[in-house]
Amino acid sequence: MLSLFSTLILGLTLCMYGLSSGSSVSNGSPWPMPMSFTQTDEVVVMSGAEEFRFIAAGDTCNILEAAFKRYRNIIFYGTPESSNWQKKSTKNDHLGKLLASSTLQNVAVTIKKCEDNEYPSLESDESYSLAVGDANSSIIANTIWGGLSGLETFSQLTYYNNDGMLVINKTTIQDSPRFSHRGLLVDTSRHFIKVPILLQNLDAMAYNKLNVFHWHIVDMQAFPYESINFPSLSETGAYSPSHVYTQEDVALVIEYARLRGIRVMPEFDTPGHTFNSWGSIKDLLTPCYSGDKPDGTFGPVNPTLNSTYDFLKSFMQEITSVFPDHYIHLGGDEVNFKCWQSNPQITDFMKAQGFGSDYSKLEEYYEQKLLDIMSDLNSGYAVWQEVIDNNVKVRSDTVVEVWKTPYPGEMSAVTKKGYRTILSTPWYLNYLKSPYSNDWKDFYAIDPLLFNGTDAQKKLVIGGEVCMWGEFVDGTNLIPRLWPRASAVSERLWSPQSVTSLDDAKIRIAEHRCRMVRRGLQVQPITGPGFCRVEF
Repeated sequence: MLSLFSTLILGLTLCMYGLSSGSSVSNGSPWPMPMSFTQTDEVVVMSGAEEFRFIAAGDTCNILEAAFKRYRNIIFYGTPESSNWQKKSTKNDHLGKLLASSTLQNVAVTIKKCEDNEYPSLESDESYSLAVGDANSSIIANTIWGGLSGLETFSQLTYYNNDGMLVINKTTIQDSPRFSHRGLLVDTSRHFIKVPILLQNLDAMAYNKLNVFHWHIVDMQAFPYESINFPSLSETGAYSPSHVYTQEDVALVIEYARLRGIRVMPEFDTPGHTFNSWGSIKDLLTPCYSGDKPDGTFGPVNPTLNSTYDFLKSFMQEITSVFPDHYIHLGGDEVNFKCWQSNPQITDFMKAQGFGSDYSKLEEYYEQKLLDIMSDLNSGYAVWQEVIDNNVKVRSDTVVEVWKTPYPGEMSAVTKKGYRTILSTPWYLNYLKSPYSNDWKDFYAIDPLLFNGTDAQKKLVIGGEVCMWGEFVDGTNLIPRLWPRASAVSERLWSPQSVTSLDDAKIRIAEHRCRMVRRGLQVQPITGPGFCRVEF
C-alpha cells in the first residue's frame, strides 16, 4: 500500500499541464502550428534527464550550445534554468537506467552554418525539419535561427502521459515562417519596466516564435535610455535615477535576445513625442508662444536649426553602434503642429522655404534630413505610416508600420507606393475588452494580406507586430496582459494562411498557455474554466 506521502507525490506527478475534464485536451501539440505537421499515435518514451542529450551533428557555436542546455532544462525541469529541479529524480530517470536501449536518449541537431558572433536579421532563414522516431531523432536547419525554432518545437512535442512518463509522439515536420517580421512592441517610457521582466518577455517571445523586440524605449513621458554621449537625457528625462537602462542593461537585453533568435529594434520617435523628456539638449525642442512671447512650454523638435541635425547625427551614430540590428525605428507619428504654428521663428523659416502655411512640408523637411543622416550611417530604418502619408522620400528598403484605421486601405496605400510593410493596427493588446469576449479570437482571425492589392503589393507585406503601450502597463501586469493573447498573433504570423480553425486553436492555445505556466511565466487563462496540471 502506498503511503500518504507517496500517494500525494504520485498524484502531483500524474497531473499534466492541460485542461480539466469536460474540455478537449491536446498533448504535445505545437504552437504556432508548423507548415507541415504529421504526428502518429505511436509514443516514444524519453530517457531520463541524466541520459538525454542534444548532439551537434553539424556546425556548432555558442548560441547552439546555450540552447542545448536551455531546452534540456525546459523539457525535464520546466524552466530554462534547472535550479533545484535538477536535484530531483523522475520516473524517466529510473526508467532510463532500466530501459536505456528503448528510450529516446539523443536528438541529432545538424546546423549548416553557426557562428559565435552572429545576430539574427530580417533576412534570416528560420526554416528547419524535425523527425522523431524510435531511437533516431533529428533537427536539420540551414542556420542557427532555424535550429532554435526546431528546438522550441521539439520541446513542445514532449508531454507527460497518464502514467507520469515523459513521452513524445513519432512526428515529422517541415517548417518555415510565413512572415519574416513577427514583432512585439513594449513601451518602457510611460511606465519603466525592469530588465528581469523584459527578459521574461523575451522568453515568452521565443516560446511563441516572435522574432523582433520593438523596444519603444523612450517617449515624451520619460527618457530611460542612458546615453553615452548625452547622459543629461536620462539624468533629467528619466523618472528617477533608478528608472534608467544603463549600457550594461541594454547589452544584456540584446544578448539575451540574440541567444533566442530575437532581434532588438529600438525606437527613438521624433520630431513629436519628445517634449519634456528630451529637453536637456539645448535648443532641441521648439519654444511655444502665446501671442508674441514664449509661454514656457515646448513642442516637437525644432526642425529649423542646424544644431538640431548636429545633435541627431551624433546621437544616432551612438544608437547604431549600441544596437547591432540593421533597423532603427525612427517613429515620425502624431506630430502636433500647434507649437510650430505659434512660433514666429518657425513661421519665418516656413516663408523662406516656400512652405506657406503647410506644416506637413516642415515635417517632411525634418524627416528628410533625419533619413539622410541614417543613410550616411549605413543604417536601415522603420517608420510609422505618417512619414509615407506625408510623401517623404525614403529608401526602397524602408519598413513602414501601419497603425491607423481602417487598416486594409492603409495597407493598400503603403504597398502601392512600393514599400515593405508591417501591420500593427488590429493588434494593440493594451486595449482591453471584457474577458468574456475572447478577444484572442479576434486577433487570431486577422490576416495581414486581406486588403485590395496586387500580388506584388502583398509580397511587400513582411509581417506584423503586437503592440503593448504603457499607459496602464508596468512590470506587474505586462506578462499576464500580453500572454497568451499575443500567442494568437504569433500563430497568424508564423503558420500557413490555411491554419484558421478556432476550434482547433482553442484546444492548442489552452495547452500552450499551461506550457508557459509550467515554464515559470504568469500568463492569464483565456479559454474559460479549467486548470493547468503540472507534473511536478
